[in-house]
Amino acid sequence: MATDETTDQTDLSCVDDNLMSLEKLDRASPDLWPEQTSDEVPGVHEFVAQNSPQTEQCTWDVQPEDMSHLAQLGNLSMTGLISEVKRLHDLAYQLGLEEAKEMTRGKYLNIFKQK
Repeated sequence: MATDETTDQTDLSCVDDNLMSLEKLDRASPDLWPEQTSDEVPGVHEFVAQNSPQTEQCTWDVQPEDMSHLAQLGNLSMTGLISEVKRLHDLAYQLGLEEAKEMTRGKYLNIFKQK
């Protein structure tokens, strides 16, 4: 019985030795396709710029009051921000309850009945 266990252990160690890789993995993020200085071979950034579909710039209509609200939220501490998120969650929950109540009311009043 003891010989079987030692044989199994030596077999497993041989398998472990066969699976061992001596390759050194460099964890740095290499620049695989650096920009070329010559005009003959374009780099990746130039290739993507040439072959990507042209997109229009998105312009947002941000009002000054929206910017001030964003600034207020940005100045909140972590606990203040968490309490604001909880307040908004509770408000959304109350709105959902109110909407469900109104939908039930509309169902009982046959507002949604098709003619």
